[in-house]
Amino acid sequence: MTVKTSIIATLGPASSTEEIFSKMLPYIDMVRLNFSWGAHEEMEKVINIVRKVSSEAGKKIFIIQDLSGPRIQTGEKHHFNKETQIVITNKDLEDIAFGIKHEVDFIALSFVGEANDIKQLRKHLENSGSSIPVIAKIERREAVENIEEIIDVSDAIMIARGDLGEAYPIEEIPFLEHKIISLCNKKNRFVIVATEMLLSMVKNDRPTRAEVTDVAYAVTDGADAVMLSEETASGDHPAAVVEVLDRIVKYAKKHSSL
Repeated sequence: MTVKTSIIATLGPASSTEEIFSKMLPYIDMVRLNFSWGAHEEMEKVINIVRKVSSEAGKKIFIIQDLSGPRIQTGEKHHFNKETQIVITNKDLEDIAFGIKHEVDFIALSFVGEANDIKQLRKHLENSGSSIPVIAKIERREAVENIEEIIDVSDAIMIARGDLGEAYPIEEIPFLEHKIISLCNKKNRFVIVATEMLLSMVKNDRPTRAEVTDVAYAVTDGADAVMLSEETASGDHPAAVVEVLDRIVKYAKKHSSL
C-alpha cells in the first residue's frame, strides 16, 4: 500500500479561526506553530481551535511546536545568531514547558549543529517527565556536515530550505535536499521538506509551474511530508493552497514508483 505524503500547514493570523481551519482540515495532516512569533496566550487559542475542529471532524491533526532557537530579528525577518554557543535558549526552555503542558505531538529544534543538540533537548524533556518526539531542523552547514549522526538521534528531520539557502549557494540546495532525503529513507527516518513550496500563493490563487514541479519532485524523491509556511500562516488563500498542494501531492505519489 502506498503511504500518503503528509501535508503540514503553518498556522498564523490568516488561518487561526475555526472557519478557515475547518476549510483546511480535509487536506492537512499536521500543523506547525512557529514560536518565533506570538505569545503563549495566542498559541493556546490556536491549539484549542485545532483540537476542537479536528475532534468534531473525527480527524487527528498532529501539532508541531517549532522552537525559535538563537535568532536575531531584523525587521520582519529572523536569522541565526552566529555569535551564540547554544542552540536551546532561555526562551526555548519556556516554550518547551508550554509545549509539554499542552501536550504537543512534536518539538522541532531550530539551528541544530550536531547530534548533541538533540541529545540535550531529549535530556531536558526526560527531566521534565516528557517523551515528546524531536524533529531536527537542518538549516546550518554544521548540520549538513553532521547529518548522519543527527538523523540517528532524531525522530524526524526537517529540511528547512530557507535558512539552508543562506548557508549554501542556492544552486546547491536541490542536491542537498536529495542527499538528506535519501539518507533519511535509508535510515527509515521521517523527513519533511519545507520553505517556499507554493510561495506565489501567498498572494496568487494558483502556483507557478516551477513550484508544482518542486513539490512533485520532493514527493517522488521520497519526502514523507511537505510543509507550507507563509502560504497558510499569513497568505491570502490558506484554504485554497492546501487543496492545491493536496492535488499535487496525490498525483505525484501515484508516479513515485515510475
